[in-house]
This record gives sequence, structure tokens and C-alpha cells, in this order.
Amino acid sequence: MTIRTILVDDEKLAIQGLQLRLERFEDVEIIETCQNGREAIRAIKTLKPDLVFLDIQMPGFDGFSVVQGVMEIEPPLFVFVTAYEEHAIRAFEANAVNYLMKPVDEDKLADTVERVRQRIAEKKSSEEAEKLMNVLSEVAPEAAEEFVGEDTEAAGRFEKLINIKDRGQIFRVEVDTIEHIEAAGDYMCIYTGDNSLILRETMKDLERRLDPRKFQRVHRSTIVNLDQVRQVKPHTNGECFLVLDSGAEVKVSRSYRDVVARFVH
Repeated sequence: MTIRTILVDDEKLAIQGLQLRLERFEDVEIIETCQNGREAIRAIKTLKPDLVFLDIQMPGFDGFSVVQGVMEIEPPLFVFVTAYEEHAIRAFEANAVNYLMKPVDEDKLADTVERVRQRIAEKKSSEEAEKLMNVLSEVAPEAAEEFVGEDTEAAGRFEKLINIKDRGQIFRVEVDTIEHIEAAGDYMCIYTGDNSLILRETMKDLERRLDPRKFQRVHRSTIVNLDQVRQVKPHTNGECFLVLDSGAEVKVSRSYRDVVARFVH
């Protein structure tokens, strides 16, 4: 597997230094270098890399503007590289794989590349499993349900703990404590019964990180932890409400009711 990579920094020496450090990783292929944010946005949209090492402070479009500028496509993985530690929280809020300080430490770079490998492998496995399930659902729906029920080994690849950067702090949230999740534009509202946190991530990407045997979409913008469901209340027009442990009620739209019915009894 080759990790197609773009380097972005307004300092040529910084790019050259990172290129030299990345030579030791045979699976990292540098396909482009950019010296400002506008060049980076064009290159990312055109070349669709797997990974971008991105300087934060650049004239014009800074690193965060670059991330914002490619949100309409499926974005690559980002690693922020900067001389200023005060940007760390914002980097994590942008869902970066990691945050490296200049000059880049070789051990931390190696750890970062390994994280990237894992994220890419998880994404690929998830996409392949999703394709398989779609085919099974069409040609053999009963087999598809059985496959989901017996897929115990796959549970290991799903998140047990999620780091959420909210209000200038980093919260470590156990996935099992999450009651439900609601989409709000480019953000996810994570509800744990006694707390609510904001995570910048798409619904699609967050779903890939959660075990589908526990977390199910019940509305276009809502995911529910089925272990937290205590009651199903029928409603008009074929819709219903799920009553959760905290007493909160979540609406289930008609298009998702059949999905929930397979798991909630």
C-alpha cells in the first residue's frame, strides 16, 4: 500500500527537511509539494492524496483554511506541522491524525506514519465490508443479517474510546456511555446522558468508527446506541420514538424504522 502524500509549507527548507525525514518510509510517496494554502487546496482537489503534512501559519490561507477549503470532497488525512504549540487544540478540533512541532522529531514522525497506516487500513476494511454487505443485502438478505450477527471478530476494529476536543479541552469519552449522536452541519453533538460535547467530524466518518451492532442510524441526522434504548413509543405516520436510559426521546423516521426493529425487541 502506497500512501500518496502532499507536503505544504511556505518555507522551502522545511519542505526539504520533511522530505528527507520521510525517505525512510518506503510506503510514503510524495506526489506534490505546495508553498501556500491556495496551491494546497488545488493540489488536494486535483490529486486526491491519502495524506497531507500541513503547515499552520502561512501567508493568506493558513492550514486551517486549507482544511475548510476541501470539506466538500472526501478529505485526506491531515498532519499539522508547526512551530507554535498554541495551535494544538485547534489542530485536534480539525480531526488531525497528529500534531508535530518543528523541528520534527524522527520518533514522533514514525509514530505518526504508523497512525496514518492504521487509519487508512481501517477505512479500507470498513469500505470493503460495506460493499460486501450491500451486495449480500441485495442477493441474500437473510445471509446478510446472519453475517452481521456472527461478525464478532470485527468488533475489535471499532473505537472503544473517542477523544473529543470541545471548549478548548480534550475529553476522553467511553463509546459505551454515548446515548445518541445528532448531526449539526459539519459537527456532531455527542450525548452521554449527563453531558453533551461537540465533535467536528462527518456523520459518515463517525459511523465507520462505531460498532454497527450497537450504533444504528435512526434518522438522517441521528445515531442511537441501541444498548441505551429502554422503550419504543409508536407515533403517527409510521414513525416512533426511542426512550433512552436518561429519559431522552429520539425520533425514528419511517425510512429507518425497519432497521431498528431488527435490533430492538
